[in-house]
Amino acid sequence: MTNIMDDPLTAGPEFTSKPVGRAQGMYSTSSMEELSLVCAMNFIFTDDKYNGSTITIFGNNPILQQRRELPVIGGTGVFRMASGVAMLNTIYFDVAGGNATVEYNVMLQHY
Repeated sequence: MTNIMDDPLTAGPEFTSKPVGRAQGMYSTSSMEELSLVCAMNFIFTDDKYNGSTITIFGNNPILQQRRELPVIGGTGVFRMASGVAMLNTIYFDVAGGNATVEYNVMLQHY
């Protein structure tokens, strides 16, 4: 199953947190042994000095693990030629509704 996403990107995990951009991309189930997704996503920033800049993340996301690590494979604007890693931490997960709040701690190098 493949899904498309266009979710708010916020400064914090609270629903009232300041919007700073959008998380857009797609993900697809990728494993027969554990619930895992292949994710291709862009963080598109719309706030302050990062407006118009992007970070691209692509990798395997075993979503039932509390903490995960996905590679940052590129970026644009102030994040031009970015590379690094995104550490994911699930804050909230509603199995019935399919909604989640995930914290991304992104460490990268860029030019």
